[in-house]
Amino acid sequence: MATVLVLIIVWSAFSRPLDRRGITSALFLAAAGFAVSLVVPGTTDISMETVVAERVAEIALVLLLFSDATRLDLRALRHQMAWPGRLLLIGLPLTMLLGVGVGVLVFPDMAIASVVLLATMLASTDAALGQKVVSDEKVPGRVRQALDVESGLNDGLAVPFFLVALSIANAELETGITSAVVGSMAAQIGWGLVGGASAGILGGLLFRMGDRRQWVGREWRQILPLAAALLSFVIADGLGGSGFIAAFVGGVVFGRLAGPVRSTVSIFAEQAGEVFAAITWIGFGALALTRAIPHITWQVVLYAALSLTIVRMVPVAIALAGRGARFQTIAFIGWFGPRGLASLVFVLLAIEEGVPEGEVVLSTVVVTVALSVLLHGLTSVPLVEAYHRWYTGHTADHPAASEARPTTMPRRRRQLSGPSWPDTGASKPD
Repeated sequence: MATVLVLIIVWSAFSRPLDRRGITSALFLAAAGFAVSLVVPGTTDISMETVVAERVAEIALVLLLFSDATRLDLRALRHQMAWPGRLLLIGLPLTMLLGVGVGVLVFPDMAIASVVLLATMLASTDAALGQKVVSDEKVPGRVRQALDVESGLNDGLAVPFFLVALSIANAELETGITSAVVGSMAAQIGWGLVGGASAGILGGLLFRMGDRRQWVGREWRQILPLAAALLSFVIADGLGGSGFIAAFVGGVVFGRLAGPVRSTVSIFAEQAGEVFAAITWIGFGALALTRAIPHITWQVVLYAALSLTIVRMVPVAIALAGRGARFQTIAFIGWFGPRGLASLVFVLLAIEEGVPEGEVVLSTVVVTVALSVLLHGLTSVPLVEAYHRWYTGHTADHPAASEARPTTMPRRRRQLSGPSWPDTGASKPD
């Protein structure tokens, strides 16, 4: 624990200049954890199978999903869901299907159920690994919003497919695959909605009532949303639903009821999520990477590379076809589909349940996430600059370009204050 805390302190002290250079917290902390495990092996001598590791990763994802969701402007988003909606409803299923197809070719001896499990684990994206892409105003608001909303929702949508794939891999299904998928999806989404709506309504109404009457103590304004986030997860998980869907729905409902202050009252929940995420990334480098190294083969590396490129980019191109997005925009959105916390949570759940050919599955997920952390972090700065240059020239010649459509952006993660505003992608004065 002391090692973990020291690494977090070191990152915190140098976070701003490193972040500007594309060195994300995930990249720094995972590399530091890996280095510590090599230099002083006994320091991180704990098991990945522990429930603590799984819970830490889950709490991190829940708090970040909730705080992200509270910032959404639903009224604006209703009229701006064309791109994120297609990425979720077309791109996500196609990513899973293409992931299965590539997996069958790369791992011909692996059981098809394990291939399906692997594809579902790596279907979700994590915008935080390329934070500059969704926070830098050089990137058009519509592109940032599409990536941000997609990463916020696809974690929960992938859960039913993952759970069914896990049951198939362990030969635990008592019904047909179709009915299992439909049943699991209904349970996960349905109880997730119940858990999220219940916690969001309770927390949001009490917060609004207390805030109007100035009953909420200053120090408790930030704690109430954190409690609501955890409550949404606990209710849904207890009922057999998706805690991640619940967290996102709970954040949306809470933010809607809390009103204009929603952008600032969830900061503590967000920062607590960042702390748990930091612990997860240190554990990823110290435990997951060291465990996966002996099982890395050329097939594992090939699948990881294809997962970050073809398996992601082709479905994005199909999803955005006919929506007015230019090739440069499709390539930009397709590349920045990082794999992160959701994939790690899924692999921890799979390890706990035990799956056939588990070491190959684990190694492939770990290598994919590691490559994503490295490549998406380091390419964010130069690719944002390159895309901005193209966008500036393109919109000068085509002012009505699809990418230039005004988009209402919520408060960015890590931005402590500031209202929502229509964002056209242009830089704003301080």
